[in-house]
Amino acid sequence: MTIRLNKYIADTGFCSRREADRLLGERRVTVNGIPAGTGAVVGEGDQVLVDGQPLRTREAKKPGGRRHVYIVLNKPVGITCTTESAVKGNIVDFVGHEQRIFPIGRLDKDSEGLILMTSNGDIVNQILRAENNHQKEYLVAVNKPVTDEFLRGMARGVRIHDQTTLPCRASRIAKFGFRIVLQQGLNRQIRLMAAAFGYRVTQLRRVRIDNVKIGALKPGQWRNLTDAELRGLLPKQLDW
Repeated sequence: MTIRLNKYIADTGFCSRREADRLLGERRVTVNGIPAGTGAVVGEGDQVLVDGQPLRTREAKKPGGRRHVYIVLNKPVGITCTTESAVKGNIVDFVGHEQRIFPIGRLDKDSEGLILMTSNGDIVNQILRAENNHQKEYLVAVNKPVTDEFLRGMARGVRIHDQTTLPCRASRIAKFGFRIVLQQGLNRQIRLMAAAFGYRVTQLRRVRIDNVKIGALKPGQWRNLTDAELRGLLPKQLDW
């Protein structure tokens, strides 16, 4: 039996499928000594190397335990959401987890707050797809007083990246601050949406993804997700 090589790599916990596709595109993966491309498959007994190094097989799940790692981190400003070890201040080295984990989605280097990290490459697209209606809540500070017109415009949708953002919820929380709940995650989305109305974001903090809240976590702290949080995030058919 054969499986897609990107899924095989993700199943070992090395990285997500998306990251695996990037590695394949860069010809950094070999199967039995031959560089493999996007869409390649692998069978039992094949030797898969990434950058010349073998992949570790994930340990089987212990009875009553979890096969994968799921954590929530309060990411500080200045940490970069990348698995590239050459990047100073990368999120993987910052957490320093004993298992290989990677972020689900990203927060800009200048942003802070809740980000999920995992060793399970199968769930990344599940959580990131906008059509799955996963809510992401942010508290945002800006350089000018927040007006009703600004909030209505943000909620309707804004033209950025050659597309219009999905309708969302936005409400005032202070003279210079507002709360916004999105169901998508375009690159620098909130900053660009605000800029379309002449506002500059001075602070951006994500405080919730669906049923997972940042709670009392201080910047730089992380914790494991609870079973209740996992049930709210993941479909039942996926193996924890």
